[in-house]
Amino acid sequence: MHSKLTQLRNELKVGKNHFNSFGKYKYRNLEDILDAVKPLLTKYGLALVISDEVKEVGGVIFVEATATIKDENTGITAKAQAGIDINKKGMDMSQTFGASSSYARKYACNALFLIDDVQDADSTNKHGKGAVNEEKQWLNKGTEAFKKAKKFLQDGGDIQAIKGKYNLSKEVQELLIK
Repeated sequence: MHSKLTQLRNELKVGKNHFNSFGKYKYRNLEDILDAVKPLLTKYGLALVISDEVKEVGGVIFVEATATIKDENTGITAKAQAGIDINKKGMDMSQTFGASSSYARKYACNALFLIDDVQDADSTNKHGKGAVNEEKQWLNKGTEAFKKAKKFLQDGGDIQAIKGKYNLSKEVQELLIK
């Protein structure tokens, strides 16, 4: 089982085919991962099973996704969690659960297949043509950027996209997600 999974991981290529115009970054989604892995599952005689469970710990409601890859004899599992904000503006309750489920499932698959969503150092290296790691600006309340970020979240955007572009104080983050 482990050697089949290792071969699958080595062959699996999942491009970042989507673009987030707010955060100015490319990303992959769960469907991209599943489309890329299905032919390899057939090739290696493996099955992928993904499930969700809604949990609550300390008053926080979240989805825990489990991704398991199996052959005839054994399985290997990875899990990931995503919080659920049932009061998210612009989304009804089923949409908030669905968004959290998709997010958790994507990261469970990332863990299982060793897909790294972090940009590697070479992609940020400017090879002597300016600063290598430009420091992110702080997002300040009341600014035009803050208003755009708030609207982005109200329209169903992800706070992680904003964190990827700006440094956020705890106060500003709380104001954004209210």
